[in-house]
Amino acid sequence: MEDFLTSFFITPFTGLAEGIATATSPLDVIDAVDGFVWGPIMILLLLGTHIFMTIRTGFIQRKIGTGIKLSVTKDDPSNADGDITQFGALTTALAATIGTGNIVGVGTGLLFGGPGAIFWMWITGILGIATKYSEVFIGVKYRVKDHSGKMLGGAMYALERGFKNKKAGRILAILFALFASLAAFGIGASTQSNSLADALYNTSLIDGKAIPQWLVGAVVVALVAIVILGGIKSISKVCEKLVPVMAVFYVVCCLIIIGMNGQFLGEAIRQIIVGAFTPAGAAGGAVGSTITLALQFGFKRGIFSNEAGLGTAPLISAAAESKNPARQALVSMTGPFWCTVVICFVTALVIVSSLCAHPTLIQDAGVTNGATLANAVFATIPYVGAPILMLGILCFAYSTIIGWSYYGERVTLYLFGRRWVPLYLGFYICMGFLGGVGVGDVAWTATDISNALMALPNILMVLLCAGMVGKETQHYVYDGN
Repeated sequence: MEDFLTSFFITPFTGLAEGIATATSPLDVIDAVDGFVWGPIMILLLLGTHIFMTIRTGFIQRKIGTGIKLSVTKDDPSNADGDITQFGALTTALAATIGTGNIVGVGTGLLFGGPGAIFWMWITGILGIATKYSEVFIGVKYRVKDHSGKMLGGAMYALERGFKNKKAGRILAILFALFASLAAFGIGASTQSNSLADALYNTSLIDGKAIPQWLVGAVVVALVAIVILGGIKSISKVCEKLVPVMAVFYVVCCLIIIGMNGQFLGEAIRQIIVGAFTPAGAAGGAVGSTITLALQFGFKRGIFSNEAGLGTAPLISAAAESKNPARQALVSMTGPFWCTVVICFVTALVIVSSLCAHPTLIQDAGVTNGATLANAVFATIPYVGAPILMLGILCFAYSTIIGWSYYGERVTLYLFGRRWVPLYLGFYICMGFLGGVGVGDVAWTATDISNALMALPNILMVLLCAGMVGKETQHYVYDGN
């Protein structure tokens, strides 16, 4: 017990101090901070919140079928407040979450956390459904109307209105909005375009090395600007059409590849499960993994994938037409199911089964990060592998960039007012360009830090409002009212 307590509550602080003291560059400091904020304490906090809200909501995961049904049925009557349809809100949130983290992020988790990281990533998807439900429920309950009648919501409004101590609530609200605005430039813009540029550079389809990086950045800027400058209705309309098609196409293609690797599927599943609970080396030459590393990278990449606990989904869900908070919360909680339970998992099975089929692939291909791993794995599938990967990354990256633009716009509006929104959008587009010309691993690390910091006030809000969520969920969901 003493060793456990030391490793979880003392070692992270000593590791942070040592990392900063021995740092020889700003990147070393960023890595040290990243290791601290995504250390055992954050893992326990997120996992504990997911489990607690699962219990508090009466295992709301069992209503996932209801959520899926509501997301594709006719919206509430016209007397419901909101600016966009429930399906539009869901697909926009999915656009922001179904990104390169579902492909490149899975590869990164596997490469540095071992196959066991995939198991914990999957667990975050299942348990995170309850946290996603709860944060959206709270966000819709405490949403407000602006002077023009449009709905505004998110963790910052819930923190302001739901806290008895208004001063503390206001401080936490500002912190959440500030961290979310920083995260938008990372998870939403730079890392997505960077993954797209890496995929183009390393693809076997074309001579990616001959494509100028500035051209990649410029194309990303042009395609994104066309949509996001049209506002939320433009964004939601694009997402309603793009997200279902790209997700279904990608999953079907991955299932075909898994079928081609069928003889290695059993071994792939075994490695994922065993690696989650015992120290193990990953297939194909990936680095070995301890249980802590598997947990750490599984949770980091899992939350990067589905964003359960970050408080992002309420920013768009608050604009949905809904008569009560539970209805939109049920729709929104399908996000982690589609993103992590389905898409991340099929990606993982493709990667792990391919590594089992080609044990020396990582060394032979010179794999150094998640992007090169994904390229190497999909390239082993004759004819179809490389095109599927390229199209998947292109669509996923693009959808995430336009989805997260709205999140950043909402928190900028809250922090600085409407006149600052155009400046934010311009800077956001510039970050997409910079990602395309190559920001490297720094953007991923900085994004991890921002994710953790914005999660803290949001999780605190969820836990403090847990009683209200549980009581009203019983009324709206289980009592049939």
